[in-house]
Amino acid sequence: MTSIKALTLLSSVLITLFLTGCSTPPSYNYDALLASEPRSILIIPPKNNSVEVNAPYIYLSTISRPFGEKGYYIFPVAVIDAFLKENGLPTPEEMNFVPLDKLYEHIGADAVLYTEINDWGQKYKILSSETVVDVSMTLLDGKTGALLWNARASAVRSSDSGGGGLLGNLINAVATQIINSYSDQTPTVARAANNLAINQPSRGLLNGPYALPKE
Repeated sequence: MTSIKALTLLSSVLITLFLTGCSTPPSYNYDALLASEPRSILIIPPKNNSVEVNAPYIYLSTISRPFGEKGYYIFPVAVIDAFLKENGLPTPEEMNFVPLDKLYEHIGADAVLYTEINDWGQKYKILSSETVVDVSMTLLDGKTGALLWNARASAVRSSDSGGGGLLGNLINAVATQIINSYSDQTPTVARAANNLAINQPSRGLLNGPYALPKE
């Protein structure tokens, strides 16, 4: 019974998704986005404010799909990263300082997405462990630099099921730490954060021109 209980606690993972601000945020002003009508988006590798050095490229691997599913053409992130590195910009921090007019001149994207990692990684506490992702997104017009859309979403995946007593929580935290040492959970949590930010009611990103019609 003890092993069954431990497995139950281990499988009872709480995922908490939340946005900064009010629980029912006001409707977003889409005037600039509607006026710009972007068809393509260039995603710049994220600026990293966390202590996890690998966070930018792990996060970058999760971001293209949800924007593509919204109906926008997404420039291949690996190709863009290689292109910028070949032109003397070896780090994401340097890539974020390229002037918009230069990006438009050489790549021609209708819009440019900048992302900033505020917090990232697996954090272990006495009675629980958490995988945290906190990211800011800013979409700018590729020609004018006008703000088209922005969002900030956070996702936390916690091992603390809220039950099982002190011993149960200790077992759960230790088991999760062992599992996470072999399997990084941040990509999964990042995908959840991305989907929440992009599809949130009243202020999510509007569908692009290539969005599939709803059935």
